[in-house]
Amino acid sequence: MSTKNKHIPCLITIFGATGDLSHRKLFPSLFHLFQQNNLDEHIAIIGIGRRDLTNDEFRQQVASSIQHHVGNTDLLDEFMTHVYYHRHDVNDEASYQSLLTFSNELDKQYQLQGNRLFYLAMAPQFFGIISDFLKTSGLTNTHGFKRLVIEKPFGSDLKSAESLNKQIRRSFKEEEIYRIDHYLGKDMVQNIEVLRFANAMFEPLWNNKYISNIQVTSSELLGVEDRGGYYESSGALKDMVQNHMLQMVALLAMEAPISLKSEDIRAEKVKVLKSLRKLEPEEVKQNFVRGQYGEGYIDNKPVKAYRDEDRVANDSNTPTFVSGKLMIDNFRWAGVPFYIRTGKRMKSKTIQVVVEFKEVPMNLYYESDKLLDSNLLVINIQPNEGISLHLNAKKSIQGIETEPVQLSYAMSAQDKMNTVDAYENLLFDCLKGDATNFTHWEELKSTWKFVDIIQEEWTLNDPVFPNYESGTNGPLESDLLLSRDGNHWWDDIQ
Repeated sequence: MSTKNKHIPCLITIFGATGDLSHRKLFPSLFHLFQQNNLDEHIAIIGIGRRDLTNDEFRQQVASSIQHHVGNTDLLDEFMTHVYYHRHDVNDEASYQSLLTFSNELDKQYQLQGNRLFYLAMAPQFFGIISDFLKTSGLTNTHGFKRLVIEKPFGSDLKSAESLNKQIRRSFKEEEIYRIDHYLGKDMVQNIEVLRFANAMFEPLWNNKYISNIQVTSSELLGVEDRGGYYESSGALKDMVQNHMLQMVALLAMEAPISLKSEDIRAEKVKVLKSLRKLEPEEVKQNFVRGQYGEGYIDNKPVKAYRDEDRVANDSNTPTFVSGKLMIDNFRWAGVPFYIRTGKRMKSKTIQVVVEFKEVPMNLYYESDKLLDSNLLVINIQPNEGISLHLNAKKSIQGIETEPVQLSYAMSAQDKMNTVDAYENLLFDCLKGDATNFTHWEELKSTWKFVDIIQEEWTLNDPVFPNYESGTNGPLESDLLLSRDGNHWWDDIQ
């Protein structure tokens, strides 16, 4: 995390401050930034909620969340003096006037120079109305910067996303809107760019001449837990593919930007997303697989099927698993499949990229019944951050038999202790005005266009669910998707 431009004065207003995200991620991340001396005394945080709480009660709740999620709590008491609670009804225009008065008071008290960051940790149906009232109340009329941070989902399809974007743009410019994708805040995801563009051994090989295929997997052991209501309206396609998975593909496939400025990096990502081959409705079935978990075993304990979860319909067709084959129609990637896979209740908790290189033109070391092992670059994002390179080497016996060897870099325990949470990275980027790791409207528009075609086709055809057992790597059709191209998923590789 870059610590240039530390100590930016700012009033941070969190809508939905009593919710799970705020307590689990936002407050611990802000505290850690304060603890690391990236924030100083010129900071104030207003937590917005509907509950009737006093400042002291709210501070107690926040302090206990921080103690639960952060090991070292030095400076906690000092940090808490910067945290305030404001009872507020987001639908009531009059509520925003009292918020304005309170914000102006804190601005003077902490010398915040009129800088304001609004974080909407709420259900998406409130995004538009809050941004409208922020403007009409005068909260955005400030002599410092104003920035709006929004959680996903941003719309439920292209049409709703366009409508929401239009509404928010009435109050905030595009460069003031920060659409959070927490995957882009992960250190190893940000490392993809560095690996590609800072290493002479990879950069020349990063194209269709040398790469056979690229696989991106994000699998979870957990089921839908208590998010059944939300998940029923979303599913894996909208919850994971439209944002996280396609963003990772864009990072892996983009051209080198002309600089590291956010607008230059985003411009290259947009080019990739616009180059994604649009599927015809009849091609969806050949290129995308959906699944839903049934009963099974996780860590030797029985778990129930998705349809038996709380707030889930007993005949639900919501996918909890998606895998797909993407083609990028540009000069660099023509003919190289990008395989993506994401699902709940799978065999392991993993976020991983596997780059499989093509075979050498002539294998001098072959045996008639044996092929050389593939050269692989494996980027492990979770749980064990690191990189490994899989190569062929000579066996330490007579003759010239080969065996695969693995060269690995794993982030050490010491490094991990200092590893920042993705939200900490992203919150600090918001304060600095660095939008590199946030989703631009043009990226969002391209991903929705791509996903809408798949969703429309799936809506027309009922699947046979459940079609994979909990604790496995998904449905059989997902393996067939790759085997038709002569490839296979690199499961359990490190």
